[in-house]
Amino acid sequence: QVQLVESGGGLVQAGGSLRLSCAASGRTVSNYAMGWFRQAPGKEREFVAGITWGGASTVYADSVKGRFTISRDNAKNTVWLQINSLKPEDTAVYYCAAQYTSGIPTPRKSEYPYWGQGTQVTVSS
Repeated sequence: QVQLVESGGGLVQAGGSLRLSCAASGRTVSNYAMGWFRQAPGKEREFVAGITWGGASTVYADSVKGRFTISRDNAKNTVWLQINSLKPEDTAVYYCAAQYTSGIPTPRKSEYPYWGQGTQVTVSS
């Protein structure tokens, strides 16, 4: 089992920044690729960013490229999502998730068996 706990969400004005954290525990987290997803009210949960187990490769949804940066420190069992130039449409609950793969993390939420409880990000215009 892998336990994931997100933090760092909040209310921020458009144009601002946030840094979300995901603290992992349980099985060796370094064996897992990690992803960040978000879910806005009334919408499907969508992939925003992923990082390989070693941190060498990252992947982003087109809608967040250039504004979001995913990173990890396996020694600290932590994954971060730096969000810059926030827009009102970024308002959502943000979730981190773990995928057991040595490859590039996929955007399909069904392939992530472990999830955190989410952290709310609200962007005011």
